[in-house]
Amino acid sequence: MTKTLNPVVTQNKLPSSTNVVIIGGGIVGVTAALALAERNIPVVLLEKGHIAGEQSSRNLGWIRKTSRHAHDVPMSLAADKIWGEMSERIGSSVGYKQNGIMFLAHSEEQMAIYESWHQSVSELNLDSRLLTPGQIDQLAPDGKGKWFGGVHTPSDGYAEPALVTNALAEAAMKQGAVLIQHCAVRKLVRSNGKISGVATEKGEINCEQVLLAGGAWSRRFLGNEGISLSTLPLICSVVRTKPIEGPTNIAVGGPNFSFRKHQDGGYIVTQRGKLDAPLVLDHLLIGWRYLDQLKHQRSFLKLGFGKAFFNDLKLKRRWKANSNSPFEIIRTMDPTPNMNLNQDAIKNMQMAWPAFNEAAIAESWAGLIDVTPDSMPVIDKIDSIPGLTIATGFSGHGFGTAPAAGQLAADLISDVKPIIDPSPYRMTRF
Repeated sequence: MTKTLNPVVTQNKLPSSTNVVIIGGGIVGVTAALALAERNIPVVLLEKGHIAGEQSSRNLGWIRKTSRHAHDVPMSLAADKIWGEMSERIGSSVGYKQNGIMFLAHSEEQMAIYESWHQSVSELNLDSRLLTPGQIDQLAPDGKGKWFGGVHTPSDGYAEPALVTNALAEAAMKQGAVLIQHCAVRKLVRSNGKISGVATEKGEINCEQVLLAGGAWSRRFLGNEGISLSTLPLICSVVRTKPIEGPTNIAVGGPNFSFRKHQDGGYIVTQRGKLDAPLVLDHLLIGWRYLDQLKHQRSFLKLGFGKAFFNDLKLKRRWKANSNSPFEIIRTMDPTPNMNLNQDAIKNMQMAWPAFNEAAIAESWAGLIDVTPDSMPVIDKIDSIPGLTIATGFSGHGFGTAPAAGQLAADLISDVKPIIDPSPYRMTRF
């Protein structure tokens, strides 16, 4: 986890009741808490570890429309507006920079994918444009990479994950939301089939509605409630360099590296062409749902069988409200970064832009990503449990859309006109 994450001070006492309980203190859950509190709806957010302890502070910080599914772009556009107003809204800087994002193609086949995407969003009036090699050199000079072309969206950008969620949490508490850390929710409490509260390690709290925004833990929580959610784990390793002059402030995604400028003057770097895929029991249970995805992305995955499988087996899949849950066993999922991948990303980046030859590592970390079969999140009410809404499965690209996703979840809970059409994110599509 990035060392620059400052802790949030929250209260410890569990209220006896509220209107809405949010499970999970990541950026989506915290944004939903802020949106509800701004509407004067009593809300309590419960986090098993600490705010933004997992993927919300471990991602790359990219805020993009580029290469998203066309039906996912409206949420990105809505999020762009919120990002642009966020600092004024919460009274704190989150490092948001609308410096653009550029993806590079090293082959005709890769360029064809970008051309196909660009055509698929042609009616959405984005500012994306396809690039020639010469235009790439203008945007990021003095490169040595042999690019076939690329795609650039100037209105894309990035923010600092180490700042955002905590700043939103502070703002939510100022608006009246109650946030409690180190308080795992064990089970839902139901009366006459409907949500009536939640059972936590600190006791029960009565409520009318629950939002589950538990990231990679959501599948296990829902499984204990008799609901199957299709998510599998991937691990992304990340490195931050010490301050260095780079070729551009545009975020750049190459075939085997990506980088973007960090507010401290260094760069956030990852091996974009490889992710660790630790095999766990869920691969045997629901892996068949991912066959189409695997067919197209097998080269990106470093499958591994080992400690992760057996550690996963040790965690309960069924438990009662009066017994310890897996969320009390592991407060924060903290994967070990794959330094081979990190070093490979830096080497590939240096080959493309020699300006990075003097790059030195300041810190490294890794984050666990929960991936759905279509790489789209689920943001929906669960019909089988009235009062339950979920917002999870963001598949490694939820940070950028999180402000809109959290508001969409709050809209569903509040029963008001949603910020965007929620139909692409329905649970029933699986």
